Amino acid sequence: MKPTGFLFLSSSLCALLALSACEVGPNYHAPAAPLVASLTPNTLAPSTMVAGGEAQSFVIGGDISGDWWRLFHSPELNALINTALANNPTLQASQQTLLQARENVRAAYGQLVPSLSAGFQAERQQPSSASAASFGGGAKQISPFTLYNASLSVSYGLDIWGGARRDVESLQAQADFQRYQLEAAYLSLTANIVTAAVNEASLNAQISATNSIVAAEQKQLDILKRQYALGGVAKANIISQQASLASAEASLPPLQSQLAQLRNQLADYVGKFPADFHEADFTLASLHLPETIPASLPSEMVNQRPDIQAAAEQLHEASANVGVTTAQMLPQITLSASVGHDALTTASLFTPQTLLWSLIAGVTQPVFQGGELAAKRQASIAALHVAGAQYQATVLAAFQNVANALQALQYDAQTLQAAQLAEDSSAQSLAVVQSQFKYGSQPFTAVLTAQTNYQTSLVARVKAQATRLSDTAALFQALGGGWWHRDDVSSAVKTCCGIIP
Repeated sequence: MKPTGFLFLSSSLCALLALSACEVGPNYHAPAAPLVASLTPNTLAPSTMVAGGEAQSFVIGGDISGDWWRLFHSPELNALINTALANNPTLQASQQTLLQARENVRAAYGQLVPSLSAGFQAERQQPSSASAASFGGGAKQISPFTLYNASLSVSYGLDIWGGARRDVESLQAQADFQRYQLEAAYLSLTANIVTAAVNEASLNAQISATNSIVAAEQKQLDILKRQYALGGVAKANIISQQASLASAEASLPPLQSQLAQLRNQLADYVGKFPADFHEADFTLASLHLPETIPASLPSEMVNQRPDIQAAAEQLHEASANVGVTTAQMLPQITLSASVGHDALTTASLFTPQTLLWSLIAGVTQPVFQGGELAAKRQASIAALHVAGAQYQATVLAAFQNVANALQALQYDAQTLQAAQLAEDSSAQSLAVVQSQFKYGSQPFTAVLTAQTNYQTSLVARVKAQATRLSDTAALFQALGGGWWHRDDVSSAVKTCCGIIP
């Protein structure tokens, strides 16, 4: 080759490489954090210690532990969550979905490098005498022969518009989306278990309180029966007390049903059948209320919430797809080459005389597709706008979720304090009314009213105590659950996809 030809080829290759560095479509940039100064409209104030609950304080900018549930100081809860993390089938499905997405990225990288294939073929032929005569060989029959072929072919599509790279970028965004979906599954599972444990403790306390009320009602009924036998009370009082006792007893089965269903739900969380779930019951006394609560800075929220990060990756994917559909409308250049040997015997297959080769360069430009390519590009642009709006909606919902949890905690202590006061007052009132009724200074209807008030206030106090615990768990979930301090991707996924960042 002459120097001028070599320079021309070199300059052409350089131009192609320069073109291949071009990527059509928008370049993705992660959305900036929203410019808000606070997570709540009002300043967060620490709660005070109340009967039945500790004081809680908020630490602005505080970090969240990856195993935040340990702040409840319950060994039973820790063991249950460890079992769930190891056996929950939903988590296993999320792990495999992430593996699938990362393998798709690995496969897509194949578009960016030349493809190489090798082949060997042995073909037995029997030409007809007519075909031999057409080449001047007369009408003599040609004997059958075997033709051997060995070849090596290379093909490479020049990604001059970056369509293949945008496709890889889109698939990588899908893999990152699945990564955050996995973190959301971990966060949802752990928060659901903590909430279920609190609800179980609440139901156990309500059942215990109701049993105590039933026992007290039964005792009162026994007293009335003795008084009736002595002629001290009317039959109507006994009937009223029996109705009150039956009402208290009737409230037990729904609570027991809820508890049984909740236990079945916990069995599902840990990947067990209900009949095989024999873990210990939770009580309110076994769950310690976390006293120090982190309150993230607004600028950190977008990085901490896996749902926001997942929405950002969907936006990234939509952005890359605009580049993919744009590149499909532009010329596509393909280079291919092959080299091989044809011979009648394997001994002569690789001799210089049997060599054959080819070089092919092709350009394809879509001319008329019935508007399909243009419509696909417009659809991808619309999808990008949709993803942008959905991202904004996700951010707004996340900040609302956090504000709700923070403000709920601020008022939970006041609710518990009022409920505890109501329980104490109604207990004292019941004792006084029962004493006064005993000496005839109060009608029996006053006793029934006092009993109802006490039962209601007792259950309300238990619920308020449980709500404070569950709202604390809800806040940890709303703040992201500290997943950035854990490595939730299984070793199988990391080993199989180690080349993917």
